[in-house]
Amino acid sequence: MFNPGSWFLALEAVLIFGLAGWAYSLVKRDVSIVDSMWSIMFLIAAVTYLITNDAGPRANLVMLLVTLWSLRLAVHITWRNWGEAEDYRYQQIRRNNSPNFALKSIYIVFGLQAVLAWVISMPLLAAISGQHPVGLLDLAGVILWSVGFVFESLGDLQLVRFRGDPDNRGKVLQSGLWGLTRHPNYFGDFCVWWGFFLLALSAGGWWSFVSPLLMSFLLLKVSGVAMLEKDIGKRRPEYAEYVSRTNAFFPGPQKKASNP
Repeated sequence: MFNPGSWFLALEAVLIFGLAGWAYSLVKRDVSIVDSMWSIMFLIAAVTYLITNDAGPRANLVMLLVTLWSLRLAVHITWRNWGEAEDYRYQQIRRNNSPNFALKSIYIVFGLQAVLAWVISMPLLAAISGQHPVGLLDLAGVILWSVGFVFESLGDLQLVRFRGDPDNRGKVLQSGLWGLTRHPNYFGDFCVWWGFFLLALSAGGWWSFVSPLLMSFLLLKVSGVAMLEKDIGKRRPEYAEYVSRTNAFFPGPQKKASNP
């Protein structure tokens, strides 16, 4: 059984981290740094759970998986955004919440994401502290996590290479994993968190099902697919044809192009 207080200690830890990020964003005048902080919030929560509970038999495995996922994503986003202006999505949030956005961003951006990360981290608490023996569900969880990690990391790498070619400016990547799903990185995140849930379930943490459901909702309906595709067709004319041929989220073979 886990220490109930450790979950609230994790909330304090991620909120302090979010507060530090907010202070830095005032200096940079760029709240999109929160994207680099997002995955680190989960690592902070996991470390808190590890040091405030009796570690279960799968604790080291979970810490390895969350560390790999967290650091890869944080490094990728930081490198991708380095030297760039504030992300257009946050510029819109800034306009919609002016004046006094600098103050409002402490809860609209940083506080909100810290709380979301805290809630979604529930499977990490269950898996790290659970004392049930390791079994087949753990294997299934690791396999699903691995599929997600490959989709997320390889999808990001393919997109970086595509955008790095000047000949592809304004074009849409439609090959590799991007030929199977329009959002391989979001699908990867989906698999990662359902994988963590299977590890938690094996440890007795059935109650943490809220986490992957919430993450799935965010990826599909809020900050993931829905937000990205809201106006991308206006910015990239090829995207309409890409949509007609390629699955939005779950991977599958591309459809044949329709005859003109």
